[in-house]
Amino acid sequence: MASKTNIDLYTAGTPNGHKVHIAFEELGLNYNVHKIDISKNTQKEEWFLKICPNGRIPAMVDKTSGKEKRVFEGGAMLLYLTDKYDKENKISFDHDSDEYWETVEWIVWMQSGLGPMQGQANHFYRYAPEKIEYGINRYQTETKRLYQVLNDRLAQQEKAGQGLWLVGNKFTIADIACFSWVNWGAWAGIETKPFPEIERWLDAINARPAVQRGVNIPDEFKLKEIMSSKEKADEHAKKASAWVMKGQEADQKKHA
Repeated sequence: MASKTNIDLYTAGTPNGHKVHIAFEELGLNYNVHKIDISKNTQKEEWFLKICPNGRIPAMVDKTSGKEKRVFEGGAMLLYLTDKYDKENKISFDHDSDEYWETVEWIVWMQSGLGPMQGQANHFYRYAPEKIEYGINRYQTETKRLYQVLNDRLAQQEKAGQGLWLVGNKFTIADIACFSWVNWGAWAGIETKPFPEIERWLDAINARPAVQRGVNIPDEFKLKEIMSSKEKADEHAKKASAWVMKGQEADQKKHA
């Protein structure tokens, strides 16, 4: 049964969106999904900038208390949702515990490293109008380095008897935050075969019902279908590149 919350979620089917969708589903919260069409730069419209000044998804407005509370940035949203609505510590730990701060560390690691580096790998590998080998190699290599950090942590946790989870001995928002990007690794040209712990971790997380629901919000997750052939992948990248570059050109004009 969904908790009696009243939250408006503004999102899209991307790694950044998926991590928040999964948290909502794992916690069983009641929320209203508002799909943001990033291909049309809806996230840059004035009404949305009042919710998220950075013009990026996801963002939310929590109306549960009767007073509107705006929260943007996926990592902040994960911490907010668990602090407010995970009193049973289903996917989190007690505030100010050692495990709490370890969770914060891995979320910040994702926000400052894994997400940005893999995002740049996506751009240079899939969307850039010209193939710049230096850019592709630079960001794919750094993403692989970060995958190794993640793989080593999972191996360390399992060896210590904690199970295949990033923090403590259970699935938490630390796993959710990192999973949302690694689950898209193939789109950045990153294979997970060299990282056996990551592959088992991905399988375990993808088997969770709440995760299966979360990755299909607001649209069906079709990465495997897109990646089923080079032709399909190239066609998808071509379409996405058109609006990515259009948005970049708009920013360049605005900040020239």
